[in-house]
Amino acid sequence: MLRPERMSKVSVTGSKRVIDDVIEATYEHHSLHVTDYDERYEGFAPGESLDGAETVNEKLVTVRSLESILDIEGDEVDGARPLGDEELEAELDDVRERVNELNDRRDDLQAEIRDREEEIDRMEPFADLGIELDLLGGYDSLEVVVGEAKPDAVEATLADADGIDAFEVFAGSDVVAIFARPADGAEEGVLQDSLVGVDIALLEVPDADASPSEYVAELEREREELRSDLDEVEAELAAVKEEEAGFLLRAEEQLTIEAEKKQAPLSFATTENAFIAEGWVPTETFPDLQAAIADAVGDHAEVEELERASFTPDGDHHTEAVADGGAADSDVREAATDGGHATHGGDDPPVVQNNGSAAGPFELLVQGFGRPKYSEFDPTLLVFLTFPLMFGFMIGDVGYGVLYGAIGAFLYSRYDGTFRELGAVALWAGGFTILFGIYFGIDVFGYHAYQLLPGEVHWPVDGKGLSPADIDWALSFLVASVLFGLVHLNVGHILSFVSNYQQHDLKHALYEGGSWLLILNGAWIWIFSQHLPGPKPDFLFDSFSILTFGAVSFAGFPVAVGYAAIAAILLGIVLLAIGEPPELAEVLSPIVNVISYARIMAVLLAKGGMALAVNLLAFGAYIGEGGEGSFHFIFSAEYLEYIRNHPEEYELVFAGITTAFDPSSIGAVGVLALVGGIVVAVVGHIVVLALGVTSAGIQAVRLEYVEFFGNFYEGGGDSYLPFGYDRQYTADEE
Repeated sequence: MLRPERMSKVSVTGSKRVIDDVIEATYEHHSLHVTDYDERYEGFAPGESLDGAETVNEKLVTVRSLESILDIEGDEVDGARPLGDEELEAELDDVRERVNELNDRRDDLQAEIRDREEEIDRMEPFADLGIELDLLGGYDSLEVVVGEAKPDAVEATLADADGIDAFEVFAGSDVVAIFARPADGAEEGVLQDSLVGVDIALLEVPDADASPSEYVAELEREREELRSDLDEVEAELAAVKEEEAGFLLRAEEQLTIEAEKKQAPLSFATTENAFIAEGWVPTETFPDLQAAIADAVGDHAEVEELERASFTPDGDHHTEAVADGGAADSDVREAATDGGHATHGGDDPPVVQNNGSAAGPFELLVQGFGRPKYSEFDPTLLVFLTFPLMFGFMIGDVGYGVLYGAIGAFLYSRYDGTFRELGAVALWAGGFTILFGIYFGIDVFGYHAYQLLPGEVHWPVDGKGLSPADIDWALSFLVASVLFGLVHLNVGHILSFVSNYQQHDLKHALYEGGSWLLILNGAWIWIFSQHLPGPKPDFLFDSFSILTFGAVSFAGFPVAVGYAAIAAILLGIVLLAIGEPPELAEVLSPIVNVISYARIMAVLLAKGGMALAVNLLAFGAYIGEGGEGSFHFIFSAEYLEYIRNHPEEYELVFAGITTAFDPSSIGAVGVLALVGGIVVAVVGHIVVLALGVTSAGIQAVRLEYVEFFGNFYEGGGDSYLPFGYDRQYTADEE
């Protein structure tokens, strides 16, 4: 599972007269990832599309256009069935004619409605004025201007204008009509010139016989009639969609398959009489592909396994010749002229990740960073083992875990593809959140439910380190986060060591992987040793006893081990200086990267603190046992009164919205407080739930991508795209 599927490079060589049958057999087998021919070899040229490709593509464009017009999304088919060529041809012409006619009618109606609306918008200001249109022009001694402006500003400006003898302003709600008599000798257009300093948007007076209000009413009536006609056309299109959606989806699938088959030779190397197709198949499927083509064309085509790609690091792969006359490990191969064939080049194998049903959905997180190269370890399994663990630890609440799981179950059951994979990830994350919620004292939305257990039952872990009584747990969780980071990074460096050893030799593995392993483990063994104990806080060692409930007592590694750790650090630095001198600048990164995992504890406390704050506001809290115990929620006005009357036993932290007032005695105020507190609790926990994804989720992904992947993983592999099609709407004809 840490490696992708083994891939083999194969060639299919045959006579052009059987190329159709070979394409058909290869397509149905759906395993060959075809390599494009790049014209590097003399005597060979890229192939041409098979006869009829242009016609098929035109039909495919037509079908997709019709689907776009009808807004067909793909869920309108009740089952797969065969679709014959004659049926497709006849029905497609009928559907195209009906849909195009209705679509043209819809476009015309929409254009007419837009015209009416534009005319209404143009006429409404004049209807607002209430002045007949013929009164707004045609004067010899008056100038008239209509526009959108403030009447007061217009009047003030015109009152001081030299070229205006008299004027009158008529105002509607947002528009004004200005009638002005120019002074003797004033030039034409003096009114507009006088309004230059006014914020006015001039309007052109329409040419219409009816009054503005009547004209607007007529336009609105016409618009409604057009909208009614448009609704009828939309209803007819909806009926066509319901009737023909299944056919169009089947037609698209059928034509897509035909188009891919007819365009397949574009990737082949060809001569006048022969063709060669090359590509990659999973090694275990090669015999089946060979048999399928033999069944289709007999000995008129030869299927040869040229090489098998081996797993190596650094983005390269070496290949192994697998048969007599097989391809050599070379990027340049000469075209054969004596019955042999040309090889397309040294392309990298595509990647088929193989992680099973449980870890498979976590490929989504890995591919978010980059699909693994064929030469790299696939970290999906490791992400599956660590991401839900980190997420669950950071949230650690049964209530939130149940909700995350419910969201995951909804996505997993209702959707396919990416959302289904996200649902599976959420299910795993929710499950671990529930487990850690139980570990943290059966935490349910920030409340320790173990306190409800009968008798003198005491839960081993009393919270997340938020209360005065369990501060030691917070420090212990810090140590646990660091230890997890140490293990996590060790795995990454070990994978780097193994990769370098497989590709090169032990020397390179020691330089590029072993050096960091020595520095990483030497530094942290020294930190947990008794060498120079003064600066080292006691909780580094006490946490082991707390985390194991007293089963393990750890006072630190002996001083001699500390000296050995220093020697390991120095040896690692020497190896790094010999093998990778530029990386000496990063010599402190093993310490820094491990400390980065402290964010796990930080998010744990932050999310726990937010849940506590929500409950504190809603229900209030007190500290028992003389101020040295844990937080306890109040939940009732009667108990709040009891706490206030016994200050020697209890310390009141906050009264709480729901408990500050007694609904039975205060009446409406108490009821309002109760409702308000419940709203605060619900909304607050929804916010914490959402922030859990954006904080815990993002921080866990960051630790995977930056600290962990950075040691051994680059990504950037090619997707495996086998020649073929998974039928969804059509079926092969019997």
